Amino acid sequence: MDVKKTADFPISNFIEFRTKMLNWAQPFNIFCFLDNRQYDFEAPAFECMLAVGCKKKMEFSGGKAFAALSAFNKEKDDWIFGHLGYDLKNETEQLSSNNFDGIQFPDCFFFIPEMVLRLNEKTVTISGVDIDAEIIFNAIGAASPGFPKMTLNHLRINGRVPEDEYIQTVKKLQEYILRGDCYEINFCQEFYAIDAVINPLAVYHELVSVSPNPFSALYKLNDKYCICASPERYLKKRGRRVFCQPIKGTAKRNLNDCILDEKSRQDLYLNEKERSENVMVVDLVRNDLSKVCVEGSVRVDELFGIYSFPQVHQMISTVSGELRDNLELADVISATFPMGSMTGAPKKRVMQLIEQYEKTKRGLFSGALGYIDPKGDGDFNVVIRSILYNASAKYLSFETGSAITFYSDAKKEYEECLLKGEAMRIALSGTD
Repeated sequence: MDVKKTADFPISNFIEFRTKMLNWAQPFNIFCFLDNRQYDFEAPAFECMLAVGCKKKMEFSGGKAFAALSAFNKEKDDWIFGHLGYDLKNETEQLSSNNFDGIQFPDCFFFIPEMVLRLNEKTVTISGVDIDAEIIFNAIGAASPGFPKMTLNHLRINGRVPEDEYIQTVKKLQEYILRGDCYEINFCQEFYAIDAVINPLAVYHELVSVSPNPFSALYKLNDKYCICASPERYLKKRGRRVFCQPIKGTAKRNLNDCILDEKSRQDLYLNEKERSENVMVVDLVRNDLSKVCVEGSVRVDELFGIYSFPQVHQMISTVSGELRDNLELADVISATFPMGSMTGAPKKRVMQLIEQYEKTKRGLFSGALGYIDPKGDGDFNVVIRSILYNASAKYLSFETGSAITFYSDAKKEYEECLLKGEAMRIALSGTD
């Protein structure tokens, strides 16, 4: 019988220990590091968490992934970590995907880690089966306290969609909206590099330094990496309460002028176009949650909340509900995935249009990354503001998008995509 051991150790320097944890984790083939970057939007259960090693795994690329996740979660009273790729939409809505995928993450991957480390400001908790927590703590303490230097091998970022083609595509999508096929569509484009040689840990450090967002992550699955600085939560379960926090609405910050910055914030809050987009997604999320929640329990806890991040102000709403009896997190995922902010409405039709007009598979982009704990609670982000990297193929990719409505200005939507990609470009250039 497996006997799990758990031990707490005091730490004196949170930031240094967090860095040492990441350096110590690098030799593992599989790890998942989740970090809220010390945001105080809510009281977190931990400041950051690291799952390393793989005792058992499940992997799916098409068919019955949600049922498999449920069964995998019930096998053992343990932590599981992993990801949900965007193309699980093919299971939720009986769709298909045939576009190019340069990264090749599986559609669904979860693993039971050998060890879980939970780090707070003054304590690290180390747990696992058949481990000596003190040896692990000492090994982390001996790891490098600094990040590796950037080596980018003359990285050249290419856009998959030229600006004029992007503008013409947006106009075509607006024709569907005019005909009543859909109301809003999240249209994304890929930026990529071939023959790319990077150090993922160094790039992660650069990215979260430029853009320290509350759902940041560094995820390694053998030769594939997700380097993530996401500001968006997809789904959280705590007891019987489930929460979604869709983002829809973006405004550039003016960090050199506090008056202009506050004006940008207020303009976003009052912007009717951004509000209408946000309401559309909130309604979609409410509808999704109503499939698994007690009748009458789904509510909008916050509408049009404006949250400020290093590059942008974002409009974020919070929707919650009480889960029905005998349902679990996998059921909620099956009913709500992908996040409505990354599709549009109505969901099935816009995902068909996304497949038709986007040039590449989204893969892990606009999917989700997170964990389920031994009690069945969990938390997942939306994988945006993220760099995806396949070290074997030397292929690097990041995607950005925006919500297209009938009133959208195609050129401004293109500029919004560039704004959202700015942190990734800076991180990959190694400059501020």
